[in-house]
Amino acid sequence: MSNTKVTLAGVELKNPVMTASGTFGSGAEYGEFYDLGELGAVVTKGVANVPWPGNPTPRIAETRGGMLNAIGLQNPGIDVFLKRDLPFLKQYDTKVIVNVCGKTTEDYCQVVERLSGEAVDLLEINVSCPNVKEGGIAFGQDPRALEAITREVKRYARQPVIMKLSPNVTDITEMARAAEAGGADVLSLINTITGMKIDIHRRTFAIANRTGGMSGPAVKPVAVRMVWETAQAVKLPIIGMGGICTGEDAVEFLLAGATAVSVGTANFANPYAARDVAEGIRKYMEQYQVENVQELIGGVRKAIEFER
Repeated sequence: MSNTKVTLAGVELKNPVMTASGTFGSGAEYGEFYDLGELGAVVTKGVANVPWPGNPTPRIAETRGGMLNAIGLQNPGIDVFLKRDLPFLKQYDTKVIVNVCGKTTEDYCQVVERLSGEAVDLLEINVSCPNVKEGGIAFGQDPRALEAITREVKRYARQPVIMKLSPNVTDITEMARAAEAGGADVLSLINTITGMKIDIHRRTFAIANRTGGMSGPAVKPVAVRMVWETAQAVKLPIIGMGGICTGEDAVEFLLAGATAVSVGTANFANPYAARDVAEGIRKYMEQYQVENVQELIGGVRKAIEFER
């Protein structure tokens, strides 16, 4: 049998497939469909230090090849997460990654500190949140702010820290290097791409927030390119995401340099999507007689170096 195990900052996953934050809740809904232990990890919806109500509705709109969302990181806060969601996830033989959001550096650090003694395997820091002290620009769009918040979060973290990078920047490698300089253990990318949809029949915006984050198959080529560029720029392991629907999609990210992958929007159309992607990777490995998934990671670069 092929070996699908991967390691992220010393944490071993049984396979490289996890869920993308915000598309899987904290797993309860999907646990009714299959054993979450079949996944390498479950990444929770964003958790803040206090409950967030999110944005006004409508908050979701379908697009060709994907969707727009402006949920606004609605979540019940860290207290509810620790009491209700974490005990549920610990029932399963899978790694737990908590996505952390905040509006100031202090917000993030409060949540990270609360999680320091909990049975959580890794922390994913969502730096696409607007920094209210800096006029609303996202932490992930300013390399100095990104390096600073990474360094501060690391002071409080007891688990390895994943910095989730925004694609809404001129140069993704500049942001990746900033996170690496701040002490990040892992990078995840990409987050959603800012987009807009107008309802021509009502002659108004399709979502109340006007703009939203675009995700789904349409963003995959952009995501693969950014994972490739990032893999050349830093030495950190990468979790690749953006439009993954099949095992073949996931293998593309692995070949580009990702160590693991996250399945997001596909979960809305197919509740078995993440499990199917994990099985698809295994079938690919059997088809091409790949004994260890490590042979695939960065495979395109290895091929280029071999040709030289």
